[in-house]
Amino acid sequence: MDYIFSMHSLEQMKHRNISKETVLSILRNPDEIKIENGKKIYQSVVTEVEKKYLFRIFVNIQNRPNKIITVYKTSNIKKYYEGKIW
Repeated sequence: MDYIFSMHSLEQMKHRNISKETVLSILRNPDEIKIENGKKIYQSVVTEVEKKYLFRIFVNIQNRPNKIITVYKTSNIKKYYEGKIW
């Protein structure tokens, strides 16, 4: 599937030191996908420097190609993630 990055998503990725390769890898093989308000949220738990983070990628699926709206990572995994991580 093809995706385009919004300016906001690119700024957030730069600010949070998240690479395009990481984002595209999660989009290809997410641990979990949620749908909220016409947007898909692709989520994966990733270990960085011995700490687990939940990466969340918000995609507007009504755009063609799909538009990546924002990207972030959080250590508050249990708040958003329903899968098993431990």
